[in-house]
Amino acid sequence: MNIKKLLFISLLFILLAGCSSTKKAKFDDYIFQTKKDKNSYITSYDKSLKLWGIAYTEENLKTSYGTAHIVMAGPKNGKDLVLLHGMDASSTMWYPNIKALAKTYRVYAIDFLMEPGKSTITSNPLSSEEIVIWYNEIFNHYKLKNFDIIGASRGGWIATLLATQKSNSIDKVVLLSPAQTFKFIDKVGKTTSALMLKLFPSEKKFGKTLKAFATHPENISPVYRRQFYLANKYAKSNSSLLKMQPFSDDELKSISNPVLVLIGDNDVINSSESLERAQKYVPKSKTKIIKDAGHFLTIDQPKIVNDAIMDFLK
Repeated sequence: MNIKKLLFISLLFILLAGCSSTKKAKFDDYIFQTKKDKNSYITSYDKSLKLWGIAYTEENLKTSYGTAHIVMAGPKNGKDLVLLHGMDASSTMWYPNIKALAKTYRVYAIDFLMEPGKSTITSNPLSSEEIVIWYNEIFNHYKLKNFDIIGASRGGWIATLLATQKSNSIDKVVLLSPAQTFKFIDKVGKTTSALMLKLFPSEKKFGKTLKAFATHPENISPVYRRQFYLANKYAKSNSSLLKMQPFSDDELKSISNPVLVLIGDNDVINSSESLERAQKYVPKSKTKIIKDAGHFLTIDQPKIVNDAIMDFLK
């Protein structure tokens, strides 16, 4: 590991240690410090969800570790498709993709329990094993079998984690610039803006972060931009990020599902090395570089990404 990456991880550790809640969570204070903060965020979330522009329903499901919030759309007789969002992005992030996906698929967008969203944790931070248990409780509740799954960034890491389990009900897997999945963060220097944003949140730092992670930040809806900013402003970071290690060769070899990996040519999280490792170790992998795109693939090139996903899933 080079010096830059070592310094980055050290900074990340200091940041997370300083921001994490050490007491048992109550009122979701593992995520938000005050009720006012959370209410402000949820109001913004609801406005962003309307960007989907299609009919949807929201449900809350009691689980062993808290309440899971699921947003559903698409025909009930369509093939089931699970969506796992990126860090701090919530299920509203799928607004550039949902119309294309929900035409034929029954979509289940799940807010991750340890990030800003409408899912609420009532336990201590979850281990990788507990994350698997939590998602399987949701899958079992909705009787999801042979379903497809799409994960973006951190959601891609979680989708990979689920696919490495010997007994899973997943059919095809799509990974959109999965974070810490095939390798550590590629361009460490350019990602420090995200850490500084967590330490000292401001609109100016947020703008710099968007420019680092997207080639076309101007494509981001002002409504969603506001929600994403509030997620970074109010929400506490958590030590679970330190557990997101790239998967071993054997773990990747154990994935029997067809897997599509997409990254942008200007991605700060992944590079062609990620795709090379996917090609080498994931038996049924297909990879593609999306031109003129950064880490936020669904924002930078929504049509190209939607077409690539649909072609693969079909």
